[in-house]
Amino acid sequence: MTAETIIQSLASGLLMGLLYGLIAVGLALIFGLMDVVNFAHGEFLMLAMYVTFFLFTFFAIDPLLAAPLAAAALFVLGAVVYLVVVRFAMRAKANVGMVQIFATFGLAIVMRGLAQLFFTADYRSVPQSWLGGKTVSIAGIFLPQPQLFGALVAIAAFGGLYLFINRTDFGRALEATREDPGAVALVGIDKNRVFALGWGLGGALVGLAGAIMASFFYIYPDVGASFALIAYVTVALGGFGSVFGAFAGGIIVGLVEATTALVLPPSLKSVGIYAVYLLVVFIRPRGLFGSM
Repeated sequence: MTAETIIQSLASGLLMGLLYGLIAVGLALIFGLMDVVNFAHGEFLMLAMYVTFFLFTFFAIDPLLAAPLAAAALFVLGAVVYLVVVRFAMRAKANVGMVQIFATFGLAIVMRGLAQLFFTADYRSVPQSWLGGKTVSIAGIFLPQPQLFGALVAIAAFGGLYLFINRTDFGRALEATREDPGAVALVGIDKNRVFALGWGLGGALVGLAGAIMASFFYIYPDVGASFALIAYVTVALGGFGSVFGAFAGGIIVGLVEATTALVLPPSLKSVGIYAVYLLVVFIRPRGLFGSM
């Protein structure tokens, strides 16, 4: 094992880690806003990948151009899911947490089943894209252009989210609703509107990630399950409710995954992720950046 091999692996892990962070940020945003874990988060990712695939197939729209369209579609889906499903689950008189869990978990099963019904279980892919199959060499390290572009988009999206939360009126309303959902009504803030837009924003972030991943990953109805599991671990590792923690956790997960693949067979690369997660849970149960 040479130094060049190690650096190459870590660079690839960093790129994937930034994408993991982008996927997990939407999940952390929703949890931090409402204390609700969206168990259909992986299916949101899967749907974004299918949207990107069909935009390319029927309209020849490259995934780079389809990314904002997929994000917009998932924004609408996220808001609708809150208004139609989650809003009523939160009104349960007893066992509210379990009702919310089963509501989003049931939604995940329905979305996956509908995808299998309408799209079949076949593996699909975007056969050609502007960046597909291309690499760029930086100091002798070869980086796939789709993952490199995705990493840059992830950084830009996180930066935009940070500015949105901290520099806009809606961002301040979002933070206020996170702190005290009951008190915000006294100053004229519609809690349901904020929650719906928060779910939409979380959906848009995972939609952006799905569109990017469609350019280099196979698309099938169960594709979201494995990435959702990584997203849950990432959010828990970074700290539930911490958007920055989720993004930083994604980077850590990507680097740990790449390092594990150097030592163990590739099929066991997830072992390192869960080992680090368990270590963090034992030492700091609220996560690396969590305050709960």
